Amino acid sequence: MKKTLRLKIFASFFLLIAMLAIAGTISVLEFRWLTNSVHGLIHDNYKSIEASKSMIEALEREDSGVLLLLLGEWEEGRNIIKSADKEFDKSFKIAKNNLTEKNEGQYIKSIEERYNRYKEQWKRPIVGTAKQGDMEWYRNDIHKLFLDTKEAVNDLMTINQKSMYKEASHLEEKSKRAIMPGIVAIIAALVFSVILNFFITRYFVRPISELTEAVNKVHEDQHILNINISSKDEIKDLEIAIKKLIQRLLRNSKHAK
Repeated sequence: MKKTLRLKIFASFFLLIAMLAIAGTISVLEFRWLTNSVHGLIHDNYKSIEASKSMIEALEREDSGVLLLLLGEWEEGRNIIKSADKEFDKSFKIAKNNLTEKNEGQYIKSIEERYNRYKEQWKRPIVGTAKQGDMEWYRNDIHKLFLDTKEAVNDLMTINQKSMYKEASHLEEKSKRAIMPGIVAIIAALVFSVILNFFITRYFVRPISELTEAVNKVHEDQHILNINISSKDEIKDLEIAIKKLIQRLLRNSKHAK
């Protein structure tokens, strides 16, 4: 079966395109995985970290409200505590509904238990009771519960920060892997281009050059085309056509004489 030049050239460039297409597909899939991973990282760990920060801020505001109650500032102290408690509850629910890490539920349970014990202390009347102005009670009881609750929230935030750092390191490695197919494809394309150039020169350019040189060497007293192209394509057809042309010219020349 004769292989035409068109088929040879098409096959060569098809192979190059196929290599680039495969490398491009792998890179796209890798980057798509990276995009989904980054999306999960932002909406999971980061969400819990932000919720933890909000809980800590709410706790600190509650602590300030309790100190105001100890000073007899009932209205201002209760308003601050009420607002902070609402914010804490909102952030706690976000963290509770966003469990992504192993044993994260236990951290949530610990926060809930410690906060309820802490809340029981400032829910009771302080202004106008023996507790008002009692800094020893505040230091030994309520402030200790405040610190315990804050520690539990910090523990939750820490496991999510560690997970985020671990995931970020993993994503960095994956990003390098995502780039590799592109680099390999570029190197392979360069190598293949050199090889393709070699074959084009050997099987296309050189036979045409030899054929041209052979035609130029044909003289009136030499009616033989001294070349034999081994390929079975259009170049071989051209050689046969030129030989036939020389034979016709030879016959016409004899008839003219």
